[in-house]
Amino acid sequence: MAGSRALTHTPGRVPHEMTTTGFMLDGYQIVENLGVAMGITVRSRSVIGFIGATLQTIRGGNISLFTELCSKARSEAFERMLQHAEQHGANAVIGIRYDATDVMQGVTEVLCYGTAVIVESDLDHGDSA
Repeated sequence: MAGSRALTHTPGRVPHEMTTTGFMLDGYQIVENLGVAMGITVRSRSVIGFIGATLQTIRGGNISLFTELCSKARSEAFERMLQHAEQHGANAVIGIRYDATDVMQGVTEVLCYGTAVIVESDLDHGDSA
């Protein structure tokens, strides 16, 4: 049965447009739930970066050094989650969430997780939109 699946995208790669925080993808049907996919990264700011960010807090407003660090950590965790989903044969990930935990002072774990699924286009099922 697995060999008869008409995958919408090339097996082995989950494109960003096939990810969502929702629990369904418009125009697609979930044909198999492959379980939780997750990506994790642990980040810290260098002493020089921390001093720079501390100086930015004096001015107020956006602390760009921390914003950049957080953005990179989330992006890295997201990409690792996609790789994990791909390893299980998924072509989409739904229900994506993030979580962050301080491991120690100045060190944060960022976790990105979702449900790895195989989807097929509604067109493959003869459904009309």
